[in-house]
Amino acid sequence: MASFARHRTVRPARPGRVAAVCGVNGMDGGTKRGFFGWTVVWAAFALAVCGWGLGFYGPPIYLHVIHQTRGWPLGLVASAITVHYLAGALTVANLPGLHARWGLARVTRAGALALGLGIVGWSLAAAPWQLFVAALVSGLGWATLGAAAVNAIVAPWFGRGRPAALAWAYNGASVGGILMSPLWVLAIQAVGFPLAAMAIAAVVIVVLWVLAGRVLVHSPASLGQAPDGDGAAAAEAAAAAPDHAALPASALWRDRRFRTLAAATALGLFAQAGLLAHLFSLIVPALGEVRAGIAMAASTLAAVAGRTVLAWVMPRDADRRLIAAASYAVQVAGCGALLLSHGTDPWLIWSGVALFGLGIGNLVYLPPLIAQAEFARVDVPRVVALTVALGQALYAFAPAAFGLVREAAPAGTGPGDAPFVHGLAALVFLAAIAMLLAGRRT
Repeated sequence: MASFARHRTVRPARPGRVAAVCGVNGMDGGTKRGFFGWTVVWAAFALAVCGWGLGFYGPPIYLHVIHQTRGWPLGLVASAITVHYLAGALTVANLPGLHARWGLARVTRAGALALGLGIVGWSLAAAPWQLFVAALVSGLGWATLGAAAVNAIVAPWFGRGRPAALAWAYNGASVGGILMSPLWVLAIQAVGFPLAAMAIAAVVIVVLWVLAGRVLVHSPASLGQAPDGDGAAAAEAAAAAPDHAALPASALWRDRRFRTLAAATALGLFAQAGLLAHLFSLIVPALGEVRAGIAMAASTLAAVAGRTVLAWVMPRDADRRLIAAASYAVQVAGCGALLLSHGTDPWLIWSGVALFGLGIGNLVYLPPLIAQAEFARVDVPRVVALTVALGQALYAFAPAAFGLVREAAPAGTGPGDAPFVHGLAALVFLAAIAMLLAGRRT
């Protein structure tokens, strides 16, 4: 029993109506009445739904619509998406400084405005240069609502309960794909791209404006609370607990833990973004459009399941690098199943999509938890922001790179048989695993 108590997992609180702001099932089985942290988690969840729904899952739909309605080359529109992601990477790298100077609420409001106006700009662009200006604006806004922003919102409120809290918050990203992708398609079909963009952007801006003003303006200190809803004695003990030594700005880039974490995250995101960009068209020949669409939705549901179950079962003192490596290994297995399917075997395709999907959510979920375990508390926001920025800068080029590899397929392969694509993704995931293991303490 004593051993079990030491290794007991922090389990996510069961979702209620935003925990009523004044009573949530606490961590460790108690009731933390008045703890505001789970309200913050649900605000971060909503922010992730909006941010990913417009800034990550939206661009592939914008690409298709703009190509169809303007007649512009796919490569040109895809380049605008790359600009969108690169602008976001530049902003993410500076996000801790923006939060420190202007506060979470102001930065979130500004980001929501920029993302909404940028997407409207995509819909109204009458010339390519206007599209690139809109992509620059939308990218700047998307960065303030992405993975680093979610971590910055949740982290001050949770210490030992951070794995569960971040799991719930990041599930908003997956829900954003499940809800917003079909919503974009239906809205564009009903009223056209410009009106759909204006309506959806307006709703997102209003929602995030209200959440920022009512939730994100608060901090544990402003409400007289402590992380995890602990009492004063527990909070003082946690604050006095040993911490890693803080690193000067220049020393961070020389730190093996940071370099390997950033490299592993960037490689994983590159492989994932590249394969995701082409996966639908690769499985359509064997499954048909309807079943291929269901398979893509199933991969997103698998991402939610994988992240939630991991938060539920992960021991508090687990080696999080090993867990991340195992998650990548599951995605390697998924790539292997897709490779063996030769684009024709439905069972292998479904298995590959499911295995690949299980790791999708963990790719952005685990790096902040690794940073929490390996770096000083004061360094964690900077480590997370730079890791996300470097990853986003690399994966911006992934769809184009995988497209070139796909075009190099040997003559005679079927339309869904892309051995080089699946093989490249598997090799990059294996390189990411090597980086994670190289950064472990010896």
